[in-house]
Amino acid sequence: MICGVDEAGRGPIAGPVVAAAVILDPERPIEGLNDSKKLSEKKREKLSVEIKEKALYWAIAQSDPDEIEQINILWATMKAMQRSVEALPVLPSKVLIDGNRVPELTVPAEAIVGGDAREESIAAASILAKVERDRQMLEWHERYPQYEFNKHKAYGTARHIELLKKYGPCPIHRRDYKPVREALANL
Repeated sequence: MICGVDEAGRGPIAGPVVAAAVILDPERPIEGLNDSKKLSEKKREKLSVEIKEKALYWAIAQSDPDEIEQINILWATMKAMQRSVEALPVLPSKVLIDGNRVPELTVPAEAIVGGDAREESIAAASILAKVERDRQMLEWHERYPQYEFNKHKAYGTARHIELLKKYGPCPIHRRDYKPVREALANL
């Protein structure tokens, strides 16, 4: 069984990095799988439901902002990916990972640059990770509406930086990221 793994949330300046692991069922194909960044939010939501229904197995894991600050975003991403594979109820025979690095795993793994556009299992993982992270950012928006996480999902947009400077960082902002450090310095 081949497992695809991908993450969402390396670039934003707040919130977790989320990883998903997916083992697709070859008997139940899913049309339209692609890199989550190339799909509309509506299409990702629809595919996410279908992936969860049709995949043999799937799991989602994450690294929170505190962990990202402690070990840096690269290693936090690797940890989230590792956790997603370990959360599967079965051990895959091989893991395909989007990117150029492989986390520490107990099974053979291969990094594939652009894998989310080349391997369906990685594309499925990309979609689950993105949908989950976006869902969490909407929840954080309810708690911290002044940052408008519902609009930018914590990416460092001009508006987000403006709000960060106005209100200072909240607990989910990544304090080791430059825009957040600068906002802290100006408080």
